[in-house]
This record gives sequence, structure tokens and C-alpha cells, in this order.
Amino acid sequence: MSGHHEHGRSGEHDEQAAAAMFEPAGWDERYGGQERFWSGEPNPQLVATAGELTPGAALDVGCGEGGDVVWLAGQGWRVTGADFSAEGLARAARHAEQADVADRVDWWRVDARTFDAGDRSYDLVTTHYLHAPDGGMVEVTRRLAAAVAPGGLLLVVGHAPSHEFTQLSESHRKAMFLAAELLPGLPDDFEPVVVEQRTRTLKRDSGPVEAEDSVLLARRAER
Repeated sequence: MSGHHEHGRSGEHDEQAAAAMFEPAGWDERYGGQERFWSGEPNPQLVATAGELTPGAALDVGCGEGGDVVWLAGQGWRVTGADFSAEGLARAARHAEQADVADRVDWWRVDARTFDAGDRSYDLVTTHYLHAPDGGMVEVTRRLAAAVAPGGLLLVVGHAPSHEFTQLSESHRKAMFLAAELLPGLPDDFEPVVVEQRTRTLKRDSGPVEAEDSVLLARRAER
């Protein structure tokens, strides 16, 4: 989500470019160009959480190129990778094949903002760096929580607002959140386990940069 602005762009152009970040076509275009957009490494907050769990069924929403899906499948989970970008899902499927875990993975093209799990439920529902515009992550949290099985976990990780992101447009910054801001999205039968910001070191061309992840981990009651 962090790109540097080109010189000479107008503020209006910035906002248009930012708006495209929240739509499938913008992501299809990004994934269509570069060979690999993200590192392919699993997100550290997922490893910290799921590394100690007994594998079951997991759902990763906004899975992008599938780094987390592939890692979970490698740990023995049955994983559904969900994303609104067909191009991203196609890449993720290739990465799962390359990692020899394709038989434990399936894919679901869906937009987190309108996501409805229906009668599907999962022992772990996770999303990393999905940012809905204008505080929309509370609603996304509510939708994701509905997909968690009794006794299961919900893990939502995103960028905390930070001075490191000064180059981003206002709509990007407004899409960032603190973990506590998501609490209103948790149904009554969820107990928060972790509600905090955690420091993470980002590798940048100019050297390492400290950034903060907002981490919400919550457990659904056993009925």
C-alpha cells in the first residue's frame, strides 16, 4: 500500500489513484504487471498466532498472491484464500502449486466489503493489510467474525496510522486503523485476546523503517 508519488501529480489525481486501490480492477492491473508483487513470506503476526494452533480450517480474506495461504497449508491447515482480484488469485494458485500444497487449498473470489460467509465456518479467519475506505474495517470485521466457528479465532492485522505514511493520500491514511477501533465490529460472543499495536521493521531501499501493525485477535465462545 505504500508507493511514492510521482512529481507533478495533482491532489485530485492522487485521490483517484488511491480510490483505485480499493477496487478489483486496480489490483488486477498491479498483479498483471510485475512478476511478484509481495515477498511471498508469511506475515509475522500470522506466524506468531497460528504457529501454536492445532491446524484446522482457515480462511484468509484479501489473500493477494497467497503467501499466508501457502504457509498455513504447509502447517497442515485446509485453507480457503479469498480475494477480489482474479489476477491475484491466479498467482496465489500458482504459488500453491509450486509449494506442493494445492490439494489443501481452495480459492474464493469475493469482496470483503460485501463478504457473506453463509453457512461456511472456519477455525481461523485472518486478514492482513486489507484496508477498507473511511473506517469500513469495522464492518469488514463484523462480516469476518460471522465466518468464525465456535471456539475459533479471528485475526485482523493492518497498518496503524503513522508518520511513515506521510506520502500517502488522505483516503489511504483514513483507511488505516488502531486495533481498538475495530472492537465495535466484534459480536457479543467474541472475547478479545490481543488488542494492540506491534512494531515491525520494514525493509526499504533507504534502509530499515519501523512501522506499527494494529493487531486484533479475538476468540469466539464455544456456544
